[in-house]
Amino acid sequence: MKIGLFIPCYVDQFYPKVGIATYELLIKLGCDVRFPMKQTCCGQPMANSGYAHLTKGCDANFIANFSEFDYIVCPSGSCVLHVKDHLHDEKQEELAAEMRKKVFELTEFITDVLKVDHIEGNFPHKVGMHQSCHGQRGLKLSQMTELNAPFFSKPGQLLNKIEGLELVSLSRKDECCGFGGTFCVTEEAVSVKMGLDRIKDHEKHDVDYITGGDMSCLMHLEGILKRQKSHIKTIHIAEILNSSTIKI
Repeated sequence: MKIGLFIPCYVDQFYPKVGIATYELLIKLGCDVRFPMKQTCCGQPMANSGYAHLTKGCDANFIANFSEFDYIVCPSGSCVLHVKDHLHDEKQEELAAEMRKKVFELTEFITDVLKVDHIEGNFPHKVGMHQSCHGQRGLKLSQMTELNAPFFSKPGQLLNKIEGLELVSLSRKDECCGFGGTFCVTEEAVSVKMGLDRIKDHEKHDVDYITGGDMSCLMHLEGILKRQKSHIKTIHIAEILNSSTIKI
């Protein structure tokens, strides 16, 4: 299967190692992966700020770059959800609708499409899993705690199989970190307070790392951790999984 690797702007600019880890992981899983060089922002920041009408160029460019692929995979739940919900093109609406169904977040693609449930490896650290809002509530990557329903977590399912990795059970499993894209700029004080609260939960459980599927949320938490001179580090789930040996 031909996979188009969709890398968010902030990953490309600030955390390229996450994009590289995602690429290498998909290759290890037997995928034919290509990175379209002319891809740009998917338009999410503009849409979240009330300027969705200005994203037509982003939509057209996304379609031009990714229409040839069987699947489009991205290490960011928020960007994936934006494309799934908002990719349109008046001139190619049928194609846009088809592509919205092909876009997958990384752990969703691994568990649901590739049907991989066991990744062997060693990561001898205590880890807290931050469930980002878009991934959890939009893409249904894990169960919401307010629902009286069986628990599941697609990223947790993969992490739990890594030797030496102790995945802690947080007190508030699905609490927002406060990033929220442009929210952290327009509502800085509230955003920081939410981030501090999120970190306290991880500190209470004495984790070594905070991981997640959205580098944007981890970037927000990382900034707070560095200002606090905390020993806790952030790491994208792709980097943990890529350091392991794949077993299908």
